[in-house]
Amino acid sequence: MTHLRFTKGHGTENDFVLLFDERGAIDLTPELVRFLCDRRAGLGADGVIRAVRAGHLSAGSGLSADTWFMDYWNADGSTSEMCGNGARVFAAFLEREAGAELGGGLTIGTRGGTRTLTALGGGRYAVGMGEFRIADAPGGFDAEVEAGGLSPARPALSIDVGNPHHVVALASTDELEALDLTSAPRVTPTPPAGSNVEFVVTRGGEVRDGVERGRVRMRVHERGSGETRSCGTGACAAALAVRSWAGEGAPDVWDVEVPGGMVTVRVVGTRTVLEGPAVLVADGEVDVSLASPSVVAQAAPAGAVRA
Repeated sequence: MTHLRFTKGHGTENDFVLLFDERGAIDLTPELVRFLCDRRAGLGADGVIRAVRAGHLSAGSGLSADTWFMDYWNADGSTSEMCGNGARVFAAFLEREAGAELGGGLTIGTRGGTRTLTALGGGRYAVGMGEFRIADAPGGFDAEVEAGGLSPARPALSIDVGNPHHVVALASTDELEALDLTSAPRVTPTPPAGSNVEFVVTRGGEVRDGVERGRVRMRVHERGSGETRSCGTGACAAALAVRSWAGEGAPDVWDVEVPGGMVTVRVVGTRTVLEGPAVLVADGEVDVSLASPSVVAQAAPAGAVRA
């Protein structure tokens, strides 16, 4: 019987199954990921995160072999470039499992490029999210989005923060709450690799500790996972979109309300920093024999998981 050791964690209720696999012993396949993320037949999660050294993963080529790599998979078995909430949970996981020192920042690899993780104390972490790109969109919009419970279709702005996003501004929280995101929103023109879609409502702002802060509320449908309780890259995209629409003089710090809590986005030049909590809630072993025979044959034995 084959078992895999796992940890369950979440960042503002965006939840993940985490696997510590330093030497790349686990044959992580789409089938295995779908089983682990299944909320009825498996463990249940928005995605799977594997901690592996870059030298043991083809996606880590170009990095130093001993660099930690965040191998992130969506719940549907597809891989993704980056996950901001997942990166914070990954930070907490590396602190505990590998004894990583994050007080001064630790650079990791992702499919979206390198990122820096920093422990802020009190269970909070900051993630340097890299450079962003906002579409050159006269009038502030370059796409259109249709979604359940929203009529007519609404204009959207394309933003890349290591993975693709479309942000839609809504007029009220009533519109936000009326959305039906059980099905993926339809984006026109169709993004070639899909995208995460954020729906946002501005909530004013405040000055705290001498710093002007904007505030926005958000719901998100994530490519490959469906609606999630939070999305770190989506929070960055939402803050960047609202800041862009607000024009010159808009704040560089944004508090983003999501169904699972709140995160903070700081805009620093052409980059963003995401701050928020990360929680490791459970450890255990999952019996992979409960999955299909092909998954059992591909999984590693329990002893190979923690190298």
